Amino acid sequence: MAPNLKSFTFLLAISSFALSVNATTPNVVYVLADDLGWGDLSCNNEESKIKTPHLDRIASQGMRFTDAHSGSGVCTPTRYGIVTGRYSWRTRLKRGVLGGSSTHLIDTNRYTVGDLLQDKGYHTAMIGKWHLGWDFHFLEGTPSDRFDLKNGEVIDYSKPVKNGPDAIGFDYYYGHCGSLDMAPYVYVENGRVTAPPNRVTVNTDYKGFWREGPTGSDFAHEGVTPNFIDRGIQYIENRAKTGEPFFLYLPLPSPHTPILPLEKFKGRSGTNYYGDFVQQVDWHMGQIMDALEENGVAEDTIFIFTSDNGCSPRAVFAELDAVGHKPGGIYRGNKADAYEAGHRVPFIVHWPAGVKAGKVSDTTICLTDLFATMADITGAKIPSNAAEDSVSFLRALKGEQGHVREGTVHHSINGSFAIRKGDWKLLLCPGSGGWSSPTPAETKKMDLPPIQLFNLAKDPSETNNVYKENKDKVRELYSHLSSYVANGRSTPGPKQENEGDTPIDPDGFDKLRAELGI
Repeated sequence: MAPNLKSFTFLLAISSFALSVNATTPNVVYVLADDLGWGDLSCNNEESKIKTPHLDRIASQGMRFTDAHSGSGVCTPTRYGIVTGRYSWRTRLKRGVLGGSSTHLIDTNRYTVGDLLQDKGYHTAMIGKWHLGWDFHFLEGTPSDRFDLKNGEVIDYSKPVKNGPDAIGFDYYYGHCGSLDMAPYVYVENGRVTAPPNRVTVNTDYKGFWREGPTGSDFAHEGVTPNFIDRGIQYIENRAKTGEPFFLYLPLPSPHTPILPLEKFKGRSGTNYYGDFVQQVDWHMGQIMDALEENGVAEDTIFIFTSDNGCSPRAVFAELDAVGHKPGGIYRGNKADAYEAGHRVPFIVHWPAGVKAGKVSDTTICLTDLFATMADITGAKIPSNAAEDSVSFLRALKGEQGHVREGTVHHSINGSFAIRKGDWKLLLCPGSGGWSSPTPAETKKMDLPPIQLFNLAKDPSETNNVYKENKDKVRELYSHLSSYVANGRSTPGPKQENEGDTPIDPDGFDKLRAELGI
C-alpha cells in the first residue's frame, strides 16, 4: 500500500501545482469596441433605447465598472495606453490620431503588456484594428502621417511591413493599420499584406463614410468586423487545444464609421443604423463568449469588454435624440472631448474563477491599467521604465471598494488636459477641448473662464463650474497633474523622460494661474 499511497501523494502534489499555475495564468480576451458610448449598453443605462442582451448577460455573470475611462477622447492614444500602460501624450503624439499609413508609434524597445505575458508563458495575438502605426515600404521615402492614400503606387505591397505588433510582444497578428475609414484598406498578417489593392473605393454616405483609397482584393468594409470575430473564435479554438495560456487582444473597428450593420441587423434596434451596428457588436460578443464556453476555457479566462472612447457625432445624435437615446447617458459631451462622455466608457469583466457574479464597482479605473493588473495577477515584475501610468485594479475585482488610483489624467483631441481625483475633476480648457459645444474654435469668441472645476458626485453632467469657490482644490489638482507630467509617470518609481515638450496650460491661463498661486 505504501508505494500506491506515495504515488497518490505525488499525483496530488502535481495536481495542486497545476491548479496553482492555472490560477495565476488565466487566459485573457480583451475586446475593444470603437466609438461605443457608455450609455449605449442597456446594463449601464436603463434609459438606453438600444438593447444589448449579450453584454447584459455577460455583465450579470461578472463585474461591471461604472467609472472606467479611456486614456484619451480619441482612439490612437487610448490604444497606446492599453498596450504600454503609459499615457500617449508622453510620446510624439500630443494631439489627434495617426493615419492609415502612419509609421509606428510604440518604440520597439518599450516593454509592453504583450512582452510581460509572453515572459509568463502566454501565446499572444492581436486580431483587429491596430491604429498604432506600422511601417509600410514606401516607394517615395518616409511619408508624413496622413489619413488617406489616393495614389496606390506609393506603397510597395509586396514588401514586408515592419515594426508592427510582432515587434512589441505579439506572437501573431492580423488586421488593418488605421480606422476603417482610413486608407490603405488592406489586411496585414504577420508582416505581410494578404492581398494587394486591385481597386480604389470610397463611400460618401455620412454614416457609412470612408475616405477614397486603394483597397485589397480580399477587403470588403462591411465584412471586416465579422472577419475579425471569426478569426478570434478560431484563435480561441486553436489555443484551447494546447492547454497553454493565451492573450487575445481583439480591437474592433466598430461601431466607428463606416457604420455598416449586416443586413439582418438593419432596423432591429428601432433607433438608426448606429443602434443597429451596436446590436451587431453585442451579438458578436455572444459569439465570443459561446466560443470560450464551448472550448472549456470560459471559467479561467478573463474576458474584458470596453471601448476606446465615447460615441462619435457620426452616429447622428439628432436621430437618436428623436427616439430618446443618449449614447453618453447622463454624461456631457461625446468622442474627442475632455468632458465625461468623451472618455467614460463601458467596462465589463467576466472571470468566473476570479470574479463573483453580478458585481458592480464604482472604483475609478483607466484603460492603461491592464498592464499592472496582469502583472498583479500573474506575479510578474514590471521594469521601472515601463507601465508608468498603470495601476492594478485586482483589488476591485476581488470586491474591495474605494479608489485605487491617486489621479487619472484625461486628454482631448486638441491636446487639452483634465485631471480627476476622487469626486473632483479639473479641466484646463474653457470648453470641451473636442467636438461638442463649446468647441475650441467657439470658445475663442466667448467670454469663458480658461479652466473648469466640477464635483462629479454632485454634478455628474458637468454643468456647474465651481473653480472660483474651490481654489484650493484647483491648486491641489493642478499640482498633481504638473508632477505627473514633470516626472514622466503618475505611479511611484524613478523619473522617466517624455518625448518632447508637453505643455499643460491652454492659451490665456497664465493670468489665472498667477491669481490662483500655481
